[in-house]
Amino acid sequence: MKLLHTADWHIGRQLNNNGISLLEDQAHVLEQIIDLAKKEAVDGVIIAGDLYDRGLPPVEAVSLFNQTLNRLLFEAGISVYAITGNHDSAKRLEFGQEFFKRQGFHLVSKLADSFQPIELEEVQIFLLPFIDPIDARIYYQDSDISTMDQAISRIIADMKKLFNPAKKQVLVSHFAVSKGADDSGLREQMLSETIRTVGGLATLTSDLFADFDYVALGHIHTRFASPTERIVYSGSPLIFNKDEAKRQDIKGAYLVEISVAGVRKTFHPLKPYKDFLVLEASYQDLLQKDFYEKYPRKKARFAFDILVEDRKDLEGINVRAQLEEIYGEEIIDLRIKETRARRKPSWAGFNPTKSKLAEDQLIATFFAEMTGGDQLSAYQKSLVQELLGRGEA
Repeated sequence: MKLLHTADWHIGRQLNNNGISLLEDQAHVLEQIIDLAKKEAVDGVIIAGDLYDRGLPPVEAVSLFNQTLNRLLFEAGISVYAITGNHDSAKRLEFGQEFFKRQGFHLVSKLADSFQPIELEEVQIFLLPFIDPIDARIYYQDSDISTMDQAISRIIADMKKLFNPAKKQVLVSHFAVSKGADDSGLREQMLSETIRTVGGLATLTSDLFADFDYVALGHIHTRFASPTERIVYSGSPLIFNKDEAKRQDIKGAYLVEISVAGVRKTFHPLKPYKDFLVLEASYQDLLQKDFYEKYPRKKARFAFDILVEDRKDLEGINVRAQLEEIYGEEIIDLRIKETRARRKPSWAGFNPTKSKLAEDQLIATFFAEMTGGDQLSAYQKSLVQELLGRGEA
């Protein structure tokens, strides 16, 4: 049996959350997912949560998802196994589930439906959507369930009672799962997720899922966060922000082949609609032909970290306009990074009422401390005198 493991489509998302639509980019990679599914003749496509980017997606996002489902289900005859993630509205996506199931679209959005495995010839597929501990507390009518670990432990124990020993078991879920109790490495990978204290960021340990033959995870947007060979993040199909672009993630999907011998997975890269490059260099280098000709100017998106000794060096320069002329108009982010070492302020515990310096000298000294040694200009000195009431009458 073959399954294509994808996750975190986030249809309707904006790049860097700054208003740049990614719908064309998403249509481009979803087309590749359809083509890959057809080429490999898979038995199903997994979407491990976050189908949309928000609970009430725009009309264009719903239309794109609808087109994708139609092509998979009806044109290619490929089933889809999906769950809701923390960005989805579980209640809204609950609509029509029984009808869609008969068409081959299996979507689970509430905990109660997670205990009905999809029975295939060789495999049982369990679909566990994103939940918070309160969802398990209500379902089990047990006020003692207060943590994600307690909730998932209880759920997995009940799922195991339904295991058919003659089949392989696959779980599709949407949580932060780490190798062990130390989840610091996992948190570093969460570049695209909103920080949450319940469920979204509270991590589970991989040993909870040890009885499944394969766990198809969503929620963390890079496959490199996968805690084990069998408990796997596919990552998102697109780069969503500057931090991911800087990490130079190659996005894609996993082809998962399940047989009596075991489970084998193969990563298949997806080609982005447009490259997103982050360049860190001095302003002078960015303007040099030998430097910029190495990059696909006016064809890719760019973010710049401009290194300057002092940001005053760029005063009076329309930096964005000059860079747009060379690199194109799709500049997603532009930041100035000063490289000049600044002394640490020594004002902690300082009491100005006990200082022997005159007020104007005190201000000048403070200014120098805060700016790494700069002195007040003649205009600034006159302004200080005026504020102190010593200016010309």
